[in-house]
Amino acid sequence: MLLSAAALQALRGRLIVSAQAYPGEPMRHPQTMAQVAASAVIGGAGAVRVQGIADIQFTRSVVEVPVIGLFKDGHEGVFITPTIHHALAVANAGAHIVALDGTRRERPDGKSLEQTISAVHERSAALVMADCGSLDDALAAAQAGADLIGTTLAGYTGERDKTEGPDLELLEQIAAAGLEPPLIAEGRIHTPAQAKAALDAGAFAVVVGTAITHPASITGWFDAALRG
Repeated sequence: MLLSAAALQALRGRLIVSAQAYPGEPMRHPQTMAQVAASAVIGGAGAVRVQGIADIQFTRSVVEVPVIGLFKDGHEGVFITPTIHHALAVANAGAHIVALDGTRRERPDGKSLEQTISAVHERSAALVMADCGSLDDALAAAQAGADLIGTTLAGYTGERDKTEGPDLELLEQIAAAGLEPPLIAEGRIHTPAQAKAALDAGAFAVVVGTAITHPASITGWFDAALRG
């Protein structure tokens, strides 16, 4: 399950596809999400990101690329793999990389980000991706031992305004800080041009989710355009 340094470096400049469906949607089924992830790999995804223990397990069985796993618990505050318990469950399900809330906000179990990351490193072979919302988050996450830094929560924590597309300014700020962990662009990347812009802004790799794997949203964009 250990992701080698070479395998991680092989993701430089690559597309990572997030395959997730919301509760209550027709596609909200672990096997379906695994099939979507596998389809993304056929299209060229260098890695995939999936949510939920069963989704991680099914996806690991059908793809040979790195799997970034997370566990959403709730809808507000710290809810992306919020505790050590959640993080270890994700790692034990087979995720090569555990994605978790990497902000400076208080975690539900009262543990620090550093304690959470240390627990994953000590009790599993998984790496940790810290989903951050600001430059200060990224700096703190790197200090806490995160293996990757993501801009997933930019515009959702109150520290930065929510940009219409990817927060390129934040990407440039984090890239300029020269942190050791690879910088992963994620959040509101809806076109190939925006993905390339994120890479040009300093991202190591780019995550795209909704624009590739969420039919309801994509259909809505076309429907809204036709309705004027």
